[in-house]
Amino acid sequence: MNIYGTTKEDLEQYFVEKQDKKFRATQVFEALYKKRVNNFDEINNLGNNIKDMLKADFTLKKIKIVKKQEDKDVKKYLFELCDGNKIESVLMYHDYGISICVSSQVGCNMGCRFCESGRLKKVRNLNTYEMVEQILLIEEDIKARITHVVIMGIGEPFDNYDNVMNFIKIVNDNKGINLGTRHITVSTCGIIPGIKRFMKEKGQVNLAISLHAPSDELRSEIMPINKAYPLNELMEVIKEYIAITNRRVTFEYILLENVNDKDSDALKLASLLKGLNCYVNLIPYNETENICFKRSRHFQIMKFYDILKKSGISVTIRREFGSNVDAACGQLRANF
Repeated sequence: MNIYGTTKEDLEQYFVEKQDKKFRATQVFEALYKKRVNNFDEINNLGNNIKDMLKADFTLKKIKIVKKQEDKDVKKYLFELCDGNKIESVLMYHDYGISICVSSQVGCNMGCRFCESGRLKKVRNLNTYEMVEQILLIEEDIKARITHVVIMGIGEPFDNYDNVMNFIKIVNDNKGINLGTRHITVSTCGIIPGIKRFMKEKGQVNLAISLHAPSDELRSEIMPINKAYPLNELMEVIKEYIAITNRRVTFEYILLENVNDKDSDALKLASLLKGLNCYVNLIPYNETENICFKRSRHFQIMKFYDILKKSGISVTIRREFGSNVDAACGQLRANF
């Protein structure tokens, strides 16, 4: 097993099964995530017999950064996994801290028509360690601590539910990477069984829904997942989620010229979301050479924003990051 994919609770169980003490797990976690050791021999508060046991049962092998592209306030990383597959992550500098957009799968089966990631069909889920190491390697590269994590890179997180939840546990653990749950966001295109499981999880991890259309007809046209989990069913489970967790939900809405950006679309969206504890994050579309959709014009983006605002919907327009290096929302596809 890769040690970076093991939660502290699982490591405690490991030591108990080895007739040792549970607190060894804390010692290992502190060495890995506080001191950032690179081999078990560097853990000075463990005896040689325990180090040998760890060497026999675990590896510290890491994925590799094979390419890095930089733009203003953005770094895009191409990682090579141990099996040769590749994924991308994006680092963004904000006035409130440093965030990383983490991938959760090699490829994606959701098939959203406007998204580059889906052009490579899902090869496999990422293991927990492959998600954790995206953070560790980027922090090592920038010599700074990441303050916010969004699971919005390549892949659908709720299609890899267990690995994503274990990743969150390690990221959130105060002996691990130690990020507060309110600084972690999971984005889904609307996998209803995943949302139902997620609402029962402990903590206050943020939930974002990739919505992108205010009606079933339009959403099914640009997001095939809507045929499996139609809009009315999705909205019902979102209402249930808000009632149970008392957490605000973010709705992401990419604006596509003459597709979903009309005044009538804004009015339908306002009607759909009225009364919900939510806000809308409007995303100007990031065009790519492989997909025919175009970005909405600025005046129409502002008009759409104004209609939502006047309808009482909390709304923001996402600050643009990384389009010059294909690192913006919807552009990740493991370029190499």
